[in-house]
Amino acid sequence: MSISPRIAITGSGAVCGAGMTVEKIWAAVIGGQSAVTPITLWDAERWPVKIAAGVNGVKNQELVEDRKLHKSISRTDLFGIYAGGEAIKSSGIPTHRETLDAAGVSLFNDRSGIVVGSGGGAYSSNYEYLPLMTESGGDMRKFGAALGSAVNPMWLLKNLPNNVLCHVGIRHMFKGTNACITNQCAGGVLAVAEAAESLRTDEADRIAAVGHDTLLEPEAVLGYHKLGLLSTDVLRPFDRERTGTIFGEGGAAVMLEKSDDAQARGAVMLGEFLGHGCVTEATGVVDLRPDGDGPARAIALALADAKITAADVGMIVAHGNGTRASDASEAKGILRAFGGNPPPVTAFKWCVGHLFAASGILDLVLALEALRQGIVPGIATLDAVDAEFSTLPVSRDPQKPRSDIALVICRGFGGMNVALIVRAVKA
Repeated sequence: MSISPRIAITGSGAVCGAGMTVEKIWAAVIGGQSAVTPITLWDAERWPVKIAAGVNGVKNQELVEDRKLHKSISRTDLFGIYAGGEAIKSSGIPTHRETLDAAGVSLFNDRSGIVVGSGGGAYSSNYEYLPLMTESGGDMRKFGAALGSAVNPMWLLKNLPNNVLCHVGIRHMFKGTNACITNQCAGGVLAVAEAAESLRTDEADRIAAVGHDTLLEPEAVLGYHKLGLLSTDVLRPFDRERTGTIFGEGGAAVMLEKSDDAQARGAVMLGEFLGHGCVTEATGVVDLRPDGDGPARAIALALADAKITAADVGMIVAHGNGTRASDASEAKGILRAFGGNPPPVTAFKWCVGHLFAASGILDLVLALEALRQGIVPGIATLDAVDAEFSTLPVSRDPQKPRSDIALVICRGFGGMNVALIVRAVKA
């Protein structure tokens, strides 16, 4: 029986409303600065929710230099391509590859892969059809006859679900194993889990895992508001006065490598991937079990995969999306999994908004930074912990991690619960 290789995390990249670098986003978290501002992508004056943590004031060329490419990709693709590129660059892989001979480069590229997670819930791709539908007055023959001249022929290319996978691979010559996962909020963390399994089974030697998403569009905001999931002012994870989540947008990525390969090339290691667990609650699309069964089982599977105990975990980054049902059931799941004595718990969506498929990877990136700095950031918007789970160790003030291991929890529609476990390497 072969022994699975240890998996190193050698690079990271991120972009969201709080900044275009991990350092700037971390500074916002530590400084208690929320990226939530008025929506600027459209006139939201008549919308019931007028705020979001958008990536404002950033030109498309700052994310992807090739202006021609902008015509055939969407806004969310820009975030994913940027984050993936930053993670690969920060890992030092491009510089190392330049030291190899032609045969070495060819093998290196063949053994380098990409796994990308996206939410797949954007509606903006359909907006181009709306004016013609209105003009056609329900006459589908008239609609079909005018379709070719009314809709941009690049529509299809812009909406390919694997655009980020494709273009990150092309730009960085990663020709090995790849996958595109579309699973709402869980897409990004499942990309990390899939990448880790591919390394464990020797499908590749290194894989970039990317998550990207944006739901900042009129229909999504209105729809989530009607479901009662959006806050109109502040995102307050685990607070007794929490009223809902707030949309964010962006991308995040990590570079995973076999530890032996990373050490051989002298890579700087940010951390080590230890394990993952994933379950569904089988309750419905938006329903959640109130007893926390889903998060608790995902945590148990992740601990078993990592071959550690609950006592080994030093901090928890919760999903903490600020909705009544999710926060309550997540808190109960954490308390259940840790026997009522979990390590310090924090969450980051109060600062960066809910990035959906990108949220879990961004939480992972920030968890590593927290461990490397030896601090569990406080939740700046927390006033008083809900009495329903008053023993959950969340705080407005910074706390100290118990160890160098972090647990990251991510949840999604359809009862998805994913847990990742990582160990940090001190800076």
